[in-house]
Amino acid sequence: MASKTGRTWLDCKNPQMADHFLKLAVKSLETLYSQLTTRSNAAADSSSSKADVEKDLLRILSCQAESALTQGNHHEAVGYVQRCKDMLQRLPKDTAYLSFMCYNFGLEMYNLRKFEESSFWLGQSYDIGKTNVKYGPGSDVLAKALRLLATVYVEWDCQQFQEQALNAVSLANKECVSTSGLYLKIRILMRCGAPDNLISTGLIEMLESQVSLEVCLSIVKLLMVEDRDLLAFEYLKRVCQHFESSPDLGSALVLHIELLLQRGKELLAKQKTENIITGHYTGKQLAPEALSCLHVLLWDQGSKHYEAGNYAEALEWYNYSVSFFKSGQIEPNLGKLQRNRASCFLQLQQLEKAKDAIREAERCDPESIFTLFGIYKIAILESNTEKAAEALSSMGLLSKSPLCKEDKLLVSDTAASYLLSLAAQIALENGKQEAAMKALEVLCQTSNDEAQVVTALRCLVRLVFSTTDESAERRDVNLDVLLPYLKMALQTLSRQSQMAAEQRIEAANWFRKTAWNSALQCEGSPDRMRDFFVLSYQLSLLCPTDRVLLMGQKTCLLMAAAASLELCRNSPYSAQVEEELTQALEYIQTCWEVWKTLKASESFPSDPTESLLLLYEFETRAKLNDTKVEVILESVLELENVEAKVLETMAALAMEAPAYFPRLCKKALRIALSLHKKQSQPDLAHCRHHYTTNIHHPHHFL
Repeated sequence: MASKTGRTWLDCKNPQMADHFLKLAVKSLETLYSQLTTRSNAAADSSSSKADVEKDLLRILSCQAESALTQGNHHEAVGYVQRCKDMLQRLPKDTAYLSFMCYNFGLEMYNLRKFEESSFWLGQSYDIGKTNVKYGPGSDVLAKALRLLATVYVEWDCQQFQEQALNAVSLANKECVSTSGLYLKIRILMRCGAPDNLISTGLIEMLESQVSLEVCLSIVKLLMVEDRDLLAFEYLKRVCQHFESSPDLGSALVLHIELLLQRGKELLAKQKTENIITGHYTGKQLAPEALSCLHVLLWDQGSKHYEAGNYAEALEWYNYSVSFFKSGQIEPNLGKLQRNRASCFLQLQQLEKAKDAIREAERCDPESIFTLFGIYKIAILESNTEKAAEALSSMGLLSKSPLCKEDKLLVSDTAASYLLSLAAQIALENGKQEAAMKALEVLCQTSNDEAQVVTALRCLVRLVFSTTDESAERRDVNLDVLLPYLKMALQTLSRQSQMAAEQRIEAANWFRKTAWNSALQCEGSPDRMRDFFVLSYQLSLLCPTDRVLLMGQKTCLLMAAAASLELCRNSPYSAQVEEELTQALEYIQTCWEVWKTLKASESFPSDPTESLLLLYEFETRAKLNDTKVEVILESVLELENVEAKVLETMAALAMEAPAYFPRLCKKALRIALSLHKKQSQPDLAHCRHHYTTNIHHPHHFL
């Protein structure tokens, strides 16, 4: 019972508690063994009982050794194991058990990087296993212990324990030759800096032991890592000869090309590649996996030369890859390859060949945004604006398509945005402003990056203003093109995004000023003027408030209201005009709020804003037949300096269709006349004109 309890505590990682119960178990077994020895002559079965006790004692002693080792008491553990070894003569069947236990001790110490203790226990595992071949763990297990022992010596100190490591691995290979043992021997020889002839002997031994091609190739890679190039290439040649009939030979041929390229031996690599191409068409095709690896090598080499500006060389490597595809074959990878070739042809000024390559790419991979980009580039070079625009539209649709997100060739929105930005740049470099604007528009419609959209919109605004045609007709066209860009800027900047606050404010301020300046160019076009001033106001709401900004907001709203009223004056009354008037009233009300904020901080004695606001509000409400016009007139009369001209205007507006407020008209004219009489030199002719005009108004009042 005590032994089981001790074992349980040991499994629970509590060796101190385990020791207590294990000692009790040992003491009980020793007492029992003594009693059995004393009365051995009296009992016939005493020998079997003593053997059972000794077997239990060996198990408990092994547990005590494990507990001591767990607590870092190496010497104490050695003592317990020595007692177990002394018992093996009487318990030979436990040889394998004790050998395995020592191996586990060695493995545990190795994992803790305690190499000295590990080497001791692994040596004990081998020695114990060899004491009894019949009941030992077997030669494969002994070889495994020796290989680990060799590894311990190498990682402990390869130079100091070189001989011990080689002896251990050699002994392991004698016990049970294995791929791992032969491989380890080569590793040790290279780690210890052994000459090539010794390593070569080990390599030949590996080939003769019928190891797999995969292991041989890993040895080649190891030789290259250790800068044993000559030995690696010689061995690789032997490997290819040895596995000449193997279906996996292609992996060795591809590795040969890879190593040649790594060492800068491109000419030899080309020769090897051409040999493989020849074999491909004479019944010696590579396995699919090896062929894929070769394609990767060829594409990487082509890409390296392309980035270095060696376009003809890059094309040669891409052509090697094309050689492995059948005529008429349709595959996305072939489409990508043809796009790469087209890029090389374009750089080499071979437009017709580039067109052929991109046609092949379109045949193989028509729904790739990269293919469409290639079509676009060629269209730009051919000045085919219509085809370029079609390609850009398709790129935009494709970038928003769910299928596009799953396409491994186009992984993210960033790739689409980059291509569209590049498309705009290419168009500008070739003097195709219309195509550049189309590319930037598609970018704005598809990108989820607000900062990128804002940058594109800025470019579009600058391109609109870059025209040299200053005619009124061209100006109006530009303003109509500009308006949706500014609306999109407002929409983009109003959204919550990852843009920094400073960046957002700076952009809003830039577009606000652009809208303001655009509004100033809209003389004779009140609808455009209104739209631009409203946009300028809305963009200003995204900027920090100060006096200058509030003054700008006031002016924007005042001008928007004025422009709306101008539109209504020139149009017959309708539902649309009524809607316009209602909107103008909203501008006026908002402007009042801004004006109150401004007046709260300072005074504006000579500013006509209040008079204008009251006049605009009076006109708007009068045209809407709103009875609040009387309140507006009273507000005008409460002003400090009421001008007769304002009252005369209000009188005229009160009777201007569709308005009809004769009483208010008389009141305004009466007060205006009173103000004229107070002047030192009243303008009687002016007064006569206004009174006559209103008396003879079509809707005259009684």
